[in-house]
Amino acid sequence: ETDYDARWVRREYNLDQLRSADLILSYWMGPAIAHTLISFGFDDGRYLVFSLEIRKERGESFSALGGFFRKFEMTLVASEETDIVRTRTNARGEDVYLYRLHGMTQAQLKALFVSYLGEARKLDAAPAFYNTLTSNCTTIVYELAKQIAPGLPMDYRLLASGYFAEYARDLGVLTPGVPFEMLKARGRITDRARASHADDDFSQVIRRGVPGTGQGSVP
Repeated sequence: ETDYDARWVRREYNLDQLRSADLILSYWMGPAIAHTLISFGFDDGRYLVFSLEIRKERGESFSALGGFFRKFEMTLVASEETDIVRTRTNARGEDVYLYRLHGMTQAQLKALFVSYLGEARKLDAAPAFYNTLTSNCTTIVYELAKQIAPGLPMDYRLLASGYFAEYARDLGVLTPGVPFEMLKARGRITDRARASHADDDFSQVIRRGVPGTGQGSVP
C-alpha cells in the first residue's frame, strides 16, 4: 500500500455508450461499515469508478472518530478498477463485493454519471468537510440517486453502510429473481481479484459468476 507511483491520466468516455452501473462495497472494519463505490460500464469494455474519499494532508490518516469533527475535507475520485478496486482487495486486504444495478434506463445512467461529475466540480470549487454519518461515501450515492428518483426513502442502512446492498435489494434495483444470499456469495470478488494477473482483464475476472453481469460462471 505504501509502494506506488502517483500517475494521473486523462480519459474520454462516450456517454451514449454507457451500459451498466455496479454497486461495490469494500469492508474494512466489520460487517456494519463499508466503503461505497459506483462503477459505470461502457460498451467498449471499460469501467470508470467514482469514490468519495477524504483529502488527506501530508502525514494525516483516516479516523472514523475524527470524521465526526470536521477533520477531513472530501474529494471525489474517478478511477479505473485496476487501481481503486484492486488497491482495496490486493494492497489493503479489504473484503469487496460487487452487485449489478438493474432497472435504470440509459437516460438515468447518464443522469447519475453526470451528477457525479457535477459533485466533483462542486468539491473542487468549494471544499466541504467529510462527516462519518451525514456526508460520506454512502450518503453521496443516496443524494445523487435522489436526483433521478426523488422518492427514495431514508433508511438506517445509509448510515450502517455495510448493509447498503440490502437497502438496494429492498428498493428492487439488484438482479431480479436471485436470492440475496446468492447475490452476496457470488458478488464477493476478493479472491478473484487477488488471484488475477497483470495481463488479465481485471474487470472481467472480478465479474465472473456475478449475477446480471453476463460474465459466466466462477471457475
